[in-house]
Amino acid sequence: MLFPDRLRRVLTVAGLVLGPAARAQSPDASVAPVRGLVLDATTSAPVPGAVVRWLSTTAGATTTDAQGAFSLVRPAGSDNRLILNFLGYLADTVRAGGGYLRVPLRRSAELGEVKVEARALAYSALTPTNTQVISSRDLTKSACCNLAESFETNASVEVSTTDAVSGAKQIQLLGLDGAYSLLTVDNLPALRGLATPYRLNYLAGPWIEGIDIIKGMGSVVNGYESISGQVNIRLKEPDKADRLHFNAYVNDLGKFDLNLNLAHRLSSKVSTTLLLHTDHLGRRADRNDDGFLDLPLATQYNLFNKWKYLSGKGLVMEIGLGGLRETRQGGQLGYRPEAPGSFYGTTQATDRYTGYAKTSYTWAGRPYQSLGLLLSATDHDFTSRYGLRTYDGTQRTGLATLLFQSIIGTTAHTYRTGLSFLHDDYREVYRTGFLYPGETPQQRFDRENRRRREQVPGVFAEYTYQNARNLTLVTGLRLDRHNLYGWLLTPRLNVKYDATRNTVLRLAAGRGLRTANPLAENSGMLVSSREFVISPGLRPETAWNVGGSFTQYFNAFGRPGTFITDYYHTEFQNQVVADPYTDPAQLLIGNLEPGGRSYSRSFQAEVQVEPVKGLQAKAAYKYLDVQTTYAGQLLPRVLTPRNRLFLNLAYATAFDKWRADLTVQGYGRRPLAHEPGSPGHQHGSGEATLPRSPRYALLNAQLTRAFKRWEVYAGVENLTNCRQPNPIQGAYAPFGPDFDAAMIWGPVYGRLTYLGMRVTLP
Repeated sequence: MLFPDRLRRVLTVAGLVLGPAARAQSPDASVAPVRGLVLDATTSAPVPGAVVRWLSTTAGATTTDAQGAFSLVRPAGSDNRLILNFLGYLADTVRAGGGYLRVPLRRSAELGEVKVEARALAYSALTPTNTQVISSRDLTKSACCNLAESFETNASVEVSTTDAVSGAKQIQLLGLDGAYSLLTVDNLPALRGLATPYRLNYLAGPWIEGIDIIKGMGSVVNGYESISGQVNIRLKEPDKADRLHFNAYVNDLGKFDLNLNLAHRLSSKVSTTLLLHTDHLGRRADRNDDGFLDLPLATQYNLFNKWKYLSGKGLVMEIGLGGLRETRQGGQLGYRPEAPGSFYGTTQATDRYTGYAKTSYTWAGRPYQSLGLLLSATDHDFTSRYGLRTYDGTQRTGLATLLFQSIIGTTAHTYRTGLSFLHDDYREVYRTGFLYPGETPQQRFDRENRRRREQVPGVFAEYTYQNARNLTLVTGLRLDRHNLYGWLLTPRLNVKYDATRNTVLRLAAGRGLRTANPLAENSGMLVSSREFVISPGLRPETAWNVGGSFTQYFNAFGRPGTFITDYYHTEFQNQVVADPYTDPAQLLIGNLEPGGRSYSRSFQAEVQVEPVKGLQAKAAYKYLDVQTTYAGQLLPRVLTPRNRLFLNLAYATAFDKWRADLTVQGYGRRPLAHEPGSPGHQHGSGEATLPRSPRYALLNAQLTRAFKRWEVYAGVENLTNCRQPNPIQGAYAPFGPDFDAAMIWGPVYGRLTYLGMRVTLP
């Protein structure tokens, strides 16, 4: 049974019965498909999950998708009347003429207070891209204090710690670092550039309505930077969010986390939501007795305010404003920023301000035609210290996109086209604390200061063909003029083919480009004695990504299940390579050497079933082959495991009063760089002499008890207390040549227990 991506209300009993026919087509169809849009009569918002069927027959039926759209073939011999119904709305009957239908449904006063949540399948059957959806329900399966913890019950994305001191984390998709994944918030590029090291901490989990993970090439509308995929974060919507949601969390390390979401509808057209977050860790913990904090002391204050205006006549406006202040302190137990003395420490202070405005207008009587203007701006400023080194940076970004969407003849042929302009102003200051003999003041200034201003106007077009039966094709092309690197051409292609009613095949291919930020993207290596050696004349990173997926929906144990397998190959034409192998005392950063290769091959297979009522099970296996040429040798990417296993079991009793979740993640061996002070990798010996981490597994469990308006939850992370022995090499002399906290492959602080509470007022 196939459901839309995002359901806010439960389908009616009729919808549940007729849902399997959502993508079916009658073999004797003799009339062209009827297409239309189902909207809320009051707010003009789309109504996903509405049941659409013919009055005179039950041979054909469908449900509206996440945008409220539907397409339904009219069986031969039936009349042209359609019935549309959805729980909470009055059923309506309309006649299907020759044009595109726009059907407003009126709310039912008798059912206005009824709200039941449906469980949607994680892999969408509707999107042309290979998209996995993490729903708001999935986010309650673990603590999910921030975005970094939102992927714990997901097999597609890995979250790794960059070092054992600073607490920075990053995601990996298709075996590539998070910098190669386009991260968007409400489909606007965000948290990029200098924000990369700590960006997963900048979005609170309770703010998130859902997460869309797109593997392979996404749309050209969002820019040219996506290489391995896109992660889109959907924040709570002002017109749909609960009036109040409060979340409190505390763990046995002494960290607490508080979140408050407030939503208010000022009128039938104007609504707003205020998202507040703070967290604090003030306790100094050193469970492995190496003299270093297991987790950095940290305090964050974060807020975001969204406003939405729905005119009811095609005009929609949305404005968002956010601000963040975060401070961090890691290092030795005796370190104090005000009096560092002989102790090693790391500090960071970040101020971040964001804002956006989205305006769209949809033509009356032509819901397929719209014009949109998207504006966003970011001011990101930080100061940081890593022992004797200091690294400060400022990034100011502005993005404008003008987007027009319409059809060519019929809704089977749609297109989007537009203009964009990107402005990035980067200013970085990196000081090592050492002076070089014979160096002039100007040479020192040039060495310590890195400035780059990018101004990129662009034009793009995207065409979509959908035959209403089994084929969707999306092809896009964008052309950008970079002020530093000239013309950039980005082609993209996504194809979806429904081989049968329950079998979906997808193909994705395209090119991605991005400008690297070598210091920010390798900040974990700053927590070591390695010297950064950055080659001049770094070029943009360019890569081709080709892959596809096979999705099979089936029934097992009398309940729906899903099997999906995918394979993606990413081949770099140029990459800014950080080489930790050639010289253990240095991190050599430069362009991919002539004749060298850098690629990622990713294979994943996953199955989702419900063996008994209330028990949902997911199991997955992932194989990664990620290699790069370093000094003439093709070697595996450091710290990337070749094999990974994943299992998630989620059980819920009737009415979700009790929920229990168990997640097991198994990691294969990871290649490590030789520690500073050692002889290093033997040239020409291949990967045989590389040190490797052991295999290990992590077990997380959580139990939740729900009441009418609130719930309590308790959980354990790393149930078996697995730890990496000696995560910090040379901890006894952190200013010496042997110090290295960057080769982190496993947990540092061991088992973690936590307790939390959620209160919700709809």
